[in-house]
Amino acid sequence: MEIALLLSKEHSTLPRAEVDAVMDCEGVKYHLKMEQEGLLILDIPHKNPEDLERVIERLSYTHEVFQILLQVDENDLLTEAEKYPWDEIISSSYAVRVKKMDKKSKLNTSKLEWDLGGIIKSRVSDQVRVNLENPSTFLRVVLKDGQAIAGNQIGKISKKHFFNLKPHKRPFFYPGSMSPKLARCMVNLTRIKKGQALLDPFCGTGGILIEAGMVGDRVIGTDIEYKMVNGTKKNLEHCGISNYQVFQEDARKLELPHKVDAIVTDPPYGISASTRGEKSHDLYHQAMKSLQGLIKEDGLLCLATPHYLDLDEILAGTKFKIIEQHHIRMHKSLTRVISLLSLV
Repeated sequence: MEIALLLSKEHSTLPRAEVDAVMDCEGVKYHLKMEQEGLLILDIPHKNPEDLERVIERLSYTHEVFQILLQVDENDLLTEAEKYPWDEIISSSYAVRVKKMDKKSKLNTSKLEWDLGGIIKSRVSDQVRVNLENPSTFLRVVLKDGQAIAGNQIGKISKKHFFNLKPHKRPFFYPGSMSPKLARCMVNLTRIKKGQALLDPFCGTGGILIEAGMVGDRVIGTDIEYKMVNGTKKNLEHCGISNYQVFQEDARKLELPHKVDAIVTDPPYGISASTRGEKSHDLYHQAMKSLQGLIKEDGLLCLATPHYLDLDEILAGTKFKIIEQHHIRMHKSLTRVISLLSLV
């Protein structure tokens, strides 16, 4: 079974890294067939629909996933479509949508949708109808580099979730909060499984804990500011997350009764953040020394830092090592670095 993933172009490396992490976490083995900007094609030797459903439910930087039915030269698509047994996959209603992923194709997408829809109509039961609003089978065609890749959509990532949970739409808001999409991605990079424990020692307004709770993790959050602890609880309850522990504590002196499976955090920096007078470098360094004793040996830590802090210096004298990094340009004077760490 070959699947295609339409990736977000918001970032050059995070979408692919997130796919790799979630596939690994959910135990889905695959072979890479093609990787181009915004498009990933994978061969999955052992098809398990439930595993793929769990993968799709977790992803944030992927738009949609479809099972490939045809992959041909774009000029041969209609000819090959006439040979395809559409009645084997379409029994109720369907829709066809064509997407150009570069400017090379000269084909008219609307005409191609009409022509392909007509071919399908002539090869399925008379009871099958076109339904553009809510089809039982959604056929996606992608045009890229002269190729046409057609398939049956098996999953679409909800934009509504990430829009509705933007920081300013939650009951408790504070400037500088991370976007839900990036928070979900950072959670996914740690490869944490459903039911495992995730810690955010600088929980702020709870954005990371919300996304971890949404994928079924047991979440633990701490913050040195009581208003943040109280606000996080309000936000978690607002999102229907009940399996949480949130309390006021200094991340530099944090103690827990049990080690956690993963740590994901976005420590404070900048003028809107509270570091209680502590220099960011020193705060981060002391926190890392504390956190190394709170995570399981095979656990991963995902950390967001501003580009002007030297993470190697911050980790000096700790058991953490950097295994992966991604750079996100926020504006002219700030780039955020997303780092994945493991214990040495």
